[in-house]
Amino acid sequence: MRKISMVFIAAIAALHFYIAWFEIFAWTTRGPKIFTTFPEELFEQTIVLAGNQGIYNAFLAVGLVWSLLIKDRYWSANVATCFLLFVAAAGLFGAATASPSILFVQTVPATIALVLSYLGRKSDS
Repeated sequence: MRKISMVFIAAIAALHFYIAWFEIFAWTTRGPKIFTTFPEELFEQTIVLAGNQGIYNAFLAVGLVWSLLIKDRYWSANVATCFLLFVAAAGLFGAATASPSILFVQTVPATIALVLSYLGRKSDS
């Protein structure tokens, strides 16, 4: 179970590295192609805001990777839990304020990883 939770954590970290790249480096080039309902002039005007969001997503990704590198299983699970809760909370907020689909992109995978991590911790006991 622990290995499956680690795969989920790694996938969530990869997703957040992608989101960070997108928001920091590709907001004005890829943004209009992905967010087709937004006016195109909006992207240039919000580049600083998107970059700021990207940094926060990078922090989430780095925290999740860090949790995978910690040798002590107890502390690895604690750090993973902390950052997965951050991801889930960000997903809930994004779903409530920006797009309901964010719930399925961020909160649901983070919740699954939390459950798997918990079950993996229980099997270690």
